[in-house]
Amino acid sequence: MTDARFRRDRLSRPIFRWARGALPRLSETERAALGAGDVWWDAELFTGTPDWDVLLGTPAPRLTEEEQAFLDGPCVELCSMIDTWRINWEWRDLPAEVWAFLREQRFFGMIIPKEHGGLGFSAFGHSEVIRRISTRSVAVAVTVMVPNSLGPGELLLQFGTEAEQRHWLPRLADGREIPCFGLTSLEAGSDAAAMTDTGVVTRGTWDGEEVLGLRLNWSKRYITLGPVATVLGLAFKMQDPDGLLGGPEDVGITVALVPTDLAGIEIGRRHIPCMQPFQNGPTTGRDVFVPIDAIIGGAERAGQGWAMLMSALAAGRGISLPSLSAAATVYAARTTGEYARIREQFGIPIAKFEGIQERLARLAGLAYQLDAARRLTCAGLDEGRKLAVISAIMKAHATYRMRTAVDDAMDVHAGKAIIDGPRNYIGNLHRSVPVGITVEGANILTRSLIIYGQGVIRAHPFLLEEMLSLEEPDRDRALDRFDRAFWGHVGHAVRNLGRAWGRAWSLARFAPAPSEAGPVARHYRQLSRYAAAFSLVSDVALLTLGGALKRREMLSARLGDMLSELYLLSAVLKRWEDEGRQADDLPLVEWNMAEGLRIIDHRLGEILDNLPNRPMAWAVRLIVQPFGPNRRGADDALTGRVARILSEPSATRDRLVGDVYGGCGRQGVRLLENAWDLVNEAEPLRRTMKDADAATIADAERRGIVTAAEADLLRRTEEAVADILTVDDFPADEVSPLARDGRLPAHAETRPEAAE
Repeated sequence: MTDARFRRDRLSRPIFRWARGALPRLSETERAALGAGDVWWDAELFTGTPDWDVLLGTPAPRLTEEEQAFLDGPCVELCSMIDTWRINWEWRDLPAEVWAFLREQRFFGMIIPKEHGGLGFSAFGHSEVIRRISTRSVAVAVTVMVPNSLGPGELLLQFGTEAEQRHWLPRLADGREIPCFGLTSLEAGSDAAAMTDTGVVTRGTWDGEEVLGLRLNWSKRYITLGPVATVLGLAFKMQDPDGLLGGPEDVGITVALVPTDLAGIEIGRRHIPCMQPFQNGPTTGRDVFVPIDAIIGGAERAGQGWAMLMSALAAGRGISLPSLSAAATVYAARTTGEYARIREQFGIPIAKFEGIQERLARLAGLAYQLDAARRLTCAGLDEGRKLAVISAIMKAHATYRMRTAVDDAMDVHAGKAIIDGPRNYIGNLHRSVPVGITVEGANILTRSLIIYGQGVIRAHPFLLEEMLSLEEPDRDRALDRFDRAFWGHVGHAVRNLGRAWGRAWSLARFAPAPSEAGPVARHYRQLSRYAAAFSLVSDVALLTLGGALKRREMLSARLGDMLSELYLLSAVLKRWEDEGRQADDLPLVEWNMAEGLRIIDHRLGEILDNLPNRPMAWAVRLIVQPFGPNRRGADDALTGRVARILSEPSATRDRLVGDVYGGCGRQGVRLLENAWDLVNEAEPLRRTMKDADAATIADAERRGIVTAAEADLLRRTEEAVADILTVDDFPADEVSPLARDGRLPAHAETRPEAAE
C-alpha cells in the first residue's frame, strides 16, 4: 500500500466520516452566495503570506479621455444645476430640468455598453462620477447610482437573453425606462429566503393571446426609485403547482422584469428616508400576470434568482456606497479643515487646538484611506472580477468610516453645523449617514456574518474544497477530494504556525516586504506578520468551533475586522506607490498604519480572549501575541502633522481633498471657499500687523504698516470670515404652519406685547 493510499484509507477516512456527520450542510442560499463572485487580494491575505507583487502589479485605475470629458462636462453642469436646500426642504424632489438632464446625458446608463446605447464606463469611471455628484447632493447621487448598481441593468448585462438586452438596455440607457429593484419586504430584509412574495406558474392573457406566465403577488418596501419607476425588477418565490414547466413545485427565488403600468400594481407612495428626498417607497402587486419570458434570462433562469442577485451585488456594492462614502469623507475633511483655519477662539485659529487636531487628523487619514480602497477595488473590478468579499468589506467599512468622519466634522463645526439653512453645508450630510449604514446589506449583518463567514470559505486556500467534498455524492470521489484538501490544509496551517511565531517574536523584522519598498517597507512587514497571525487564528477558530463558528457572531465580526483592516491598509500602501511615493504624503500613510495596526492588534487580542477552548487560546497567544496587544496608535506629534495637512495650503492637501466639485452653488460652501482663500492670502499682512502692534486695520493703514490695497484685502477678509460664521434664521411664518395660520403657541400669546 502506497503512503498516499495509507493516508487516505487509515487517516483521512475516519476524519472524513466524522466531518460529514458533525458539520452542517450548506443551505441553498449559502451555496448560491458562495458561488457568486470572485476572490482576489482577500485570498492572498488568507494565505498568511501575501504576495506583494500581486498587489503592486495591479495597474492603477485611470480614466479614459471620454470619462474625463464626462466628468469635466455633463457632471460639472449637473452639479451647477443643483440647489440642495430647495431640493431637500422645499421641493422634496429633483426639479424637472435635473431629471431631464440625467436622461439626456445618460447618467442612468453608465454601466450599459455603448452598443446598447449606454456610456460603457469602467468601474473607476462610474465610481468617479458618483463620487463627484456625492460632494454636491446625496439625493442626486443616490438617484444616479441605483440604476447603475444592483438592479435590472446589472442583471440584464450578466444574465439577460440577447432579446431582453436588445429591448431593455437601450431604453434604460436613455432614460425612457426608470428602473427599480424590489427585494426587501416586511418579512424579509437580510433574510431574503423568508420572503412571502410569490409567482405562480399559470396560463393567462397577454396582448390578446393566452400564454404561459406567472401570477405575481408582492408587497415590497424601501424601494429606491420605486415611486417613479416604469419597470420593476422583482424578486419572488416561484411555484409551479401544476407542473407546467415540468420541474419541481417549489422552483425557488426568481427575478423578473415587470412593467409598472400593469393592472394590480400600486406605486407612487413615498417613504422619507432621513429627510433625504430621493425617490423611495413601497410597491405592491395583486394578481399581476406577466408572460414567462418576463423572467430575466428566460425560463431556464427560473429558481436562480438568489445566485443572480449575489453575483450582481458583488459588482455594484463595491462601487456605489463606497464612492459616496469616500466623497462624503473627503468633503467633510476639506470643509472642516477650512473652517478650523478660519474660525478663531482666544485669538488663534481653532485648528491649532490639540482637541481639534485629533479630529482633523482622523478626517485626513480616513479621507486618504477610503479613496485608496475605492481605487484599489475599482482596479480589481476593472480587471473583470466580481469581488464578493471585498465589496462587502468596502460597503460596511466605508460607510462606518463615513459616519465617523461626518461626526467629527459636526463636532468641529459645532453650532455652525446644527442650524439648518442654505449656509449649512454639513447638516444634511449628517442626516444622510444612516441610509448608507442600512441599505445594500445592513452593516451589522455584513460585519457579523458576511465578511468573514463568506470570506473564510471563499478565500481560504482549502476550506471550500473540503466543504464541497463532504457533499459529493460519490463516496470514493468525495474521499479523494477530501484527502487532498484536508492534508493541504494541515500543511498550510503548520507553515502559518511557523510564520506567525517567527514574525511575532522578531517583531516582523524579517517578514516579507516588496524589494525597494523604501520608507514603508516596515509597514509591509507588519502586514505580513498580522496576515500570518490572522490565517493561523482563523484555522484555530475553525478547528475548535467547526460549524458553530458562524453562530459566534462577535468572534466572526472580529475576524472580519482583521481581514478588513488588512485590505484597507494594503490599499493605503498601494495608493502611496501609485501616486509616485510622495514624501510629503508619508504622514498620512504613517497615521493610517499606526491606527489600523492598533485595531488589528486589539481585535486579535479580543479573539484570543473569547475563544472557548482556553488552553488552545493561551498557546496561540504565546505564538502570535507574546507581548500582548500593545499597539497604541498614532502619537500626538504625528497627529499634529496630519491635522495641519487639512488646515494649511499644500500640494498634499490638494491631492487629498482637491478633487471635489469646487464651483459649488450652495451658498455656504461658496462663502467658505471664498473666506479660506482670503484668509490665506491675508495671513502675511495679519502677521505684519501683529508684529507692529497695530490694533486695527485703520491704525495699520494710518501708520503706513499696510497699503490701501492691503487694508482693503484685510477688510474683505474680515467680512468674509464674519459671513461664514453667520448661520441662517427665518421669519416665524416660514418655519411654522401654526404661525402662518395664526394659531400661535400659548407662550407667544402670553408675552406682554401680546397682552396689550
